[in-house]
Amino acid sequence: MLAACSADTEKQIQDLTAQMTLEEKVDMLHGQTMFTSAGVERLGIAPVKYTDGPFGIREELEPHSWRPLGLTTDSATFFPTGSALAATWSEEMAYLYGKGMAEEARTRGKDMILGPAINIQRIPTGGRTYEYFSEDPLLSSRLAVGYVRGVQDNGAAACIKHYALNNQENNRGMVDVIVSDRAMREIYLPPFRAAVEEAGALGVMSAYNKVNGTWCAENEILLDKILRQEWGFRGMVISDWYGTHSTVQAALAGLDVEMPGNMFFGQALLDSVRNGAIPEEIIDRKVGNILRVRLAIDPVEETSHVNPVSTPEHGQMVYQIASRSIVLLKNEGSLLPLDLEKTPTIAVIGDNAIQKHATGGIGAGVKTRYEITPLEALEQKIGDRATLVYARGYKGFSRQDRERGGILGGVVLSGAGGMLTGSAAPGTGLDQEMLAQALEAAAGADMVLFFAGNNREVETEGADRMNIILPSLQDQLIREIATVNPNIVTVVVTGAPVDLSTVEPCSKAMLVSWFNGSEAGNALADVLLGTVVPSGKLPFTFPVRLEDSPAYALKTYPNFDKAPYSEDIYVGYRWFDAWKIEPLFPFGHGLSYTTFTYDSPRTGKETYRTSDVMTVSFRLSNTGKYPAREVVQLYVHRPGSNVEFPENELKAFKDVQLEPGKSAQVTLKVPASSLMYWNTSKGNWTLEPGTVELRIGSSSRDIRLKKSITLRGSN
Repeated sequence: MLAACSADTEKQIQDLTAQMTLEEKVDMLHGQTMFTSAGVERLGIAPVKYTDGPFGIREELEPHSWRPLGLTTDSATFFPTGSALAATWSEEMAYLYGKGMAEEARTRGKDMILGPAINIQRIPTGGRTYEYFSEDPLLSSRLAVGYVRGVQDNGAAACIKHYALNNQENNRGMVDVIVSDRAMREIYLPPFRAAVEEAGALGVMSAYNKVNGTWCAENEILLDKILRQEWGFRGMVISDWYGTHSTVQAALAGLDVEMPGNMFFGQALLDSVRNGAIPEEIIDRKVGNILRVRLAIDPVEETSHVNPVSTPEHGQMVYQIASRSIVLLKNEGSLLPLDLEKTPTIAVIGDNAIQKHATGGIGAGVKTRYEITPLEALEQKIGDRATLVYARGYKGFSRQDRERGGILGGVVLSGAGGMLTGSAAPGTGLDQEMLAQALEAAAGADMVLFFAGNNREVETEGADRMNIILPSLQDQLIREIATVNPNIVTVVVTGAPVDLSTVEPCSKAMLVSWFNGSEAGNALADVLLGTVVPSGKLPFTFPVRLEDSPAYALKTYPNFDKAPYSEDIYVGYRWFDAWKIEPLFPFGHGLSYTTFTYDSPRTGKETYRTSDVMTVSFRLSNTGKYPAREVVQLYVHRPGSNVEFPENELKAFKDVQLEPGKSAQVTLKVPASSLMYWNTSKGNWTLEPGTVELRIGSSSRDIRLKKSITLRGSN
């Protein structure tokens, strides 16, 4: 969008800037209220109105606090959270998501959505893992591009966040990330680059943390050298809320707007210009960046937010995304979809069968008009075809538990805020009354639907989890249930990896259904009943134990002052592959109710150069009895390389819909330039010539086809 700014637009920006006083210019560069920054009324320049995102338009707040106004006209649709969207592996779904978000933002009078959140999921315990997309840079990039295009094609601006390397919540406002240039360029920056270069993102939000010793909001390498000079970004950079730390350094490095106040970019900025510490042309450049966005986005009338939101059309969008996100982890004996004639009595056990996830914890939430729970949807869709018996089994972790100290995964918590800490709690057990009810329901049923996982109090902005153990003693509960009924289907409701090493052997079938939005229950029920065939794939690795993941294995996390990224480029599945560690469920894993075969791989040619696009084709066949969608994945492996590379790197993927018994010729394209690595000694991207093995499969650990090609380097 910005790349297409006309000469007339640039002249208009120059003319408007020339008419402003210095005071008016500076007034545009900081927060006016909690979620607006000023325009210039006398020149017809409207203020910029921001809204959280990234998974639903936030309710209206008082002008200078986080307190809600308490309106009845500011509800919105709860969209599936980031990791749920990522599990669709679909740029098309990301576009649909952005479209729906933009339409609701505009209805509510907003200009810029503070999203998508596209940081790489470095640690399984990260408090905002549920908001982020993936541990893989390519998957995150494609989703970021789809989301941003969906937003900006529909009249709103997207503000990608948090730039950059905001990969932990504990001490996020102080931690100094120590990272190599190669890891930064190859792993952590690609989603931001793609959103800027391909999708034309209008906004970028600087992160709270430091990178290699410098705050992100005043980091010249990030904000100027990379973002503007290399990627050609022409939009506006805003700080995360209260994430500005200086006046002169931040202004010179490239920050445009301090949010939400004016501590650094108010009078202090004005004084710095007047005393010569900051040239006025720097201020003019910042005003130009804001105007470029302001002129691209039409202001919305103040009264618009009273219009209806959360329409049936947006509900259908959410249902479609949620349905595509659900991941079938395991299905022994084809237990799913449910056969109600064989299982006329079903015990539904677990707090997450009735829990809602639009709000909770700290940070952005959605005042959603409705949210369908799994139990509600199952009761409505099954009707009198089977008997459902509900038992809560465990009490989900609550804000009150956090505040007073409670039990989370067999640990007694103490204190509020920050990292969930505590001491071991030997002898703590399940609530005996709830346990008895759960066992009675399970013993009298033909099948158990066990709802496990986390909620939004466990996974929250501002605090990383201490571990990935299922909270509220769920492991103990499922072991007890298995003694009276081994016919268990477990539904894992989570936004991040959890320890399923106890649940997995107790369950004949398992699904992940995420924090999946207003239509979460309907989407899940339709997958369980076979109306929808699952096609979701894991966007991150589920480890057998937390200590298998890289930052924990290397003991570089938790670390509150400096965070050395010692694993370097070996993030997520790259680490597990390099060290030959078996995950519980690998990156890209997801089963179907049908089966697929892959055969007959071939490439367009045998040798490729830097400017070429590699093409690999193969035949995909649906050999089962259900119409279904398969997400095919292409990884590259470099045998005999002189440069250090991961064992496998995702370089392409595609979802393909096939009817039973049908086949399709599938073609995947990989630009040879995407196989470049960051050459630290030269400070640029370099393509290493040699043999590349293209590996095609259904997950990172389920490779079905291999085909080798040769890279020749530059033309």
